[in-house]
Amino acid sequence: MHYIKTLPFLFTILFFLNGISQNISNDDVSNGAYRTAFINKKWKELDTNKDGKFIENENKRRWKHAKILDTNNDNVVSYEEYKTNVVIPYLKTEGKRKLNILYKTTKEDSLYLDIYYPKTRKENQKLPVVIYTHGGGWAAGSRHGAANASFRIVHNALLEKGFCIVSVSYRLWRKNGTTAMRDCIIDSKDALRYLSKNSEDLGIDKNRFFSFGDSAGGQIAQMLLLSAPETLEGDSKLKGNDYKMVAGVSWYGPCDFEKTSLFNHDDRKNFKDRFGPRILLPNTKKKDQLALYREMSPINYLTKNSAPLLLIQGDKDTTIPVKHAYYMAEKANKIGAPVTTLIVKNAGHNWRKVDNPIDPTREEIINQTVNYLASHLE
Repeated sequence: MHYIKTLPFLFTILFFLNGISQNISNDDVSNGAYRTAFINKKWKELDTNKDGKFIENENKRRWKHAKILDTNNDNVVSYEEYKTNVVIPYLKTEGKRKLNILYKTTKEDSLYLDIYYPKTRKENQKLPVVIYTHGGGWAAGSRHGAANASFRIVHNALLEKGFCIVSVSYRLWRKNGTTAMRDCIIDSKDALRYLSKNSEDLGIDKNRFFSFGDSAGGQIAQMLLLSAPETLEGDSKLKGNDYKMVAGVSWYGPCDFEKTSLFNHDDRKNFKDRFGPRILLPNTKKKDQLALYREMSPINYLTKNSAPLLLIQGDKDTTIPVKHAYYMAEKANKIGAPVTTLIVKNAGHNWRKVDNPIDPTREEIINQTVNYLASHLE
């Protein structure tokens, strides 16, 4: 198995490739207003000069991945080719799906979530829910990553265990923009509040919520698990909708932004953390910076009564160093909090092999993730 890191300019192209590989039907995922809005938004990101076409000379790196959409082989990707051939990926399942559910509208974006139900379900059964939060440095990626590579395998295995899977969108950070990491967390928590508010109609158990995410999504998964439901409030229409977190899994997610040395994998001098600044907005006052760094650090929410957390980190990860797992484990041991760590040898970010095969294997990591969450089902 090979995990493809989703970069902003590759995003839609990977959707197309992934759609081919899974043979996803268009019956309930590709037609309608959502697809149109999605296509237009992503095309604007690709067609930066607004001439209605994309060619190699505009951006050779992007062209390398976009050329597959050039179906008439004229070395031009037209808007017509783009909108005709791009397929938005969703999990291919045997159960019911509720897709493109608008759970919140902000001034920056409309936010959606997708719900996947297990194949078999007892009548009137309220299902436990695993909320998936995608990675991408709080600046890239999408809830559609739930259908990609290792995440697809994890989610399908969880469906087999009887979980309902919910993949959520959240606003993304942009340099000099109006969205900070705090908004990513607030949006994700509002998704939980939306699920709680509509739990009866959706057939889910608001007292059995689980979290799972990778990288930035791993940090969000930790925040969802450890911070109280009433904290970090967002949409007033969703306020007061309670829920209970049961357990969570974070793949290579950071736990502390105040201690910037945790991001310095080789302890080099003049180290500059590139993720911490994503907590701040251009108008953030210096006196408020430390409080924001602390607010976004999952470790500060950890108590002996926290829901169980599994941290899986690679020992050769230079993006989110293994120091984070060790630091969280150290605090957990001191206060008696239920944190388990699994350190993957020879693994970089996204479980990339470094020098030697990773140990445990990707398959074993997936099994550990699924079994950990399933072990906490009541």
